[in-house]
Amino acid sequence: MSEPILKVEHLNRYFGALHATKDVSFEVPEGQVRAIIGPNGAGKSTLMDLITNRTTPSSGKVIFRGEDIAGLAPNKIVHKGMTKCFQISKLFNNLTVYENVQIARIEMNKKTFNILPVRDSYLKKEVQTYLSLVGLEDKMNDVAAYLSYGDQRRLDIAIALAMDPKLLILDEPAAGVAREEAYTLMQLIRDLAHERNMTIIFIEHDMEIVFNYADVISVLRDGEMIATGTPDEIKQNTYVQQAYLGGDVS
Repeated sequence: MSEPILKVEHLNRYFGALHATKDVSFEVPEGQVRAIIGPNGAGKSTLMDLITNRTTPSSGKVIFRGEDIAGLAPNKIVHKGMTKCFQISKLFNNLTVYENVQIARIEMNKKTFNILPVRDSYLKKEVQTYLSLVGLEDKMNDVAAYLSYGDQRRLDIAIALAMDPKLLILDEPAAGVAREEAYTLMQLIRDLAHERNMTIIFIEHDMEIVFNYADVISVLRDGEMIATGTPDEIKQNTYVQQAYLGGDVS
């Protein structure tokens, strides 16, 4: 098995009297597609915010690629190889598809100079490569605001890929997407992960998506990690069925 790219150790977060995550510990090996599931209020989004340091832990550690990343600003974490796609796409709506991805590449190249004279051609081959990976190369000149919701999600992923992630975190990637498009999108994400040895952690409420596309599933309830296993193991876990899935999920 691959070495863990991410280790979460005894992670706790309090919001006043609310204990949002309770001593959460788990490891994710490099190249794995991991789903985090649980009912509303289970602590999934808080856990992802703790991992990406958008929320500071009350106690515990997040170790990414062998380094404790506590206290690092989110943009510093991105440069270390962890990127998050949010449930609501965060795009530059008035810019083209091409320009959205180009900006991400400029940021990752860490160059500060005037690109205006060459803005149409700067990093063009790289940008086209990322758009091709998600099937948007033929829409590169379209304005982001006018894309379909499914294509906006694809653009979100292209932007994330342009940041060279070793770990990509996705918050409900299939939310709001038509069923067929959701399956196509998740297959794309899974294929990219396995082809590029990229680790994926995704939150999802759609159990068909989870059981079809995750290598391993972790289950949260009331801030606690109550089970981790393969899709078949989670389906057969009586405690998970009773606590979350509401009976037989086969």
